[in-house]
Amino acid sequence: MKYAPVYTLLLLFVFYTSCKGQNKTELPKDTIRSEPKEVITSYGPSHITRTIKQDRKGNIWIGTFGGVFRYDGKSFTNVTSKVSSARFFSVLEDRKGNFWFSTVGEGVYYYDGKSFQQFTIKDGLANNQVIDIYEDKTGTIWFGTQSGASRYDGKSFRNYRMNEGLNFTTDERLFLADHNDVNSIIEDKTGKFWFATRGNACIYDGKTFTILTHDGTPFRNVRTIIEDKKGNIWLGGSDGLWRYDGNTFTNFTERGVAYVYEDKKGNIWTSSETNWGWSLFRYDGTTLSNKNPTVTEVDPESDDTKGMLFGILEANDGSIWFGSGGVYRYDGKTITDFKK
Repeated sequence: MKYAPVYTLLLLFVFYTSCKGQNKTELPKDTIRSEPKEVITSYGPSHITRTIKQDRKGNIWIGTFGGVFRYDGKSFTNVTSKVSSARFFSVLEDRKGNFWFSTVGEGVYYYDGKSFQQFTIKDGLANNQVIDIYEDKTGTIWFGTQSGASRYDGKSFRNYRMNEGLNFTTDERLFLADHNDVNSIIEDKTGKFWFATRGNACIYDGKTFTILTHDGTPFRNVRTIIEDKKGNIWLGGSDGLWRYDGNTFTNFTERGVAYVYEDKKGNIWTSSETNWGWSLFRYDGTTLSNKNPTVTEVDPESDDTKGMLFGILEANDGSIWFGSGGVYRYDGKTITDFKK
């Protein structure tokens, strides 16, 4: 497989963040629901799967369009089956061991293991369509929504729109008004925040936002963004897979990328388009300094995975999990389908 040659350039355009609509609404006390009786099955979800995470106890949590599932190594439990029929997107275990589940249309659910609490726009959330959840170094929870980002400090929300205050042309402004979705949020080692959006990917230093560009072109429709162990930033989206080392951007493939993940050995895993659908690709961590690193393709070879692949996870046992029209586990040789 051939990959595009490396080319680098970073142009930064600084603009201010508009705090219009920021709110400090105190949260209501009546949104708590007791834990319902959970539904336990021997098989996994058969719905679109967007997020897979492993908690500190070793359980695997799976965010799907059919609910949030917990896998204990033997059986699957639909934790949200009696709480909501919404499509779930993202799952986060915070530093206190509590869980946050994002939905498309019903905001966010907070779960302490016993009861659920729902947060929506009525409580100050920017939008009820929530794509990503992230906890920063201070314990503040960030939500990527279809109307920008929301930050929750435990008491109130503060909202940010990514593309206000910019000197764009009319056509560009119309494009960005419809593409303010925040797909992914991270805080890097220096304390700066990176936002992957359907519009322009950008950095926030606490005061201003800076648009990311390559060869003078903004990164648009970035689906995922991570920081690796060495401090490099990886972006995956419509423009392919990119790495930023603090000085330059390097392009590894121009194929569309839906998800980026670093395993314990420093290998970079992506889900990327192929001529016949989507596959997993592993970029060998020991060769990433080369212009043509060693890349291994893992083809799921299933009609159910011809759509985008999301939620890549390396479990404690070293297996690689990923989601599509269900959840799958790759042990290095074979792929296991957990559907009924």
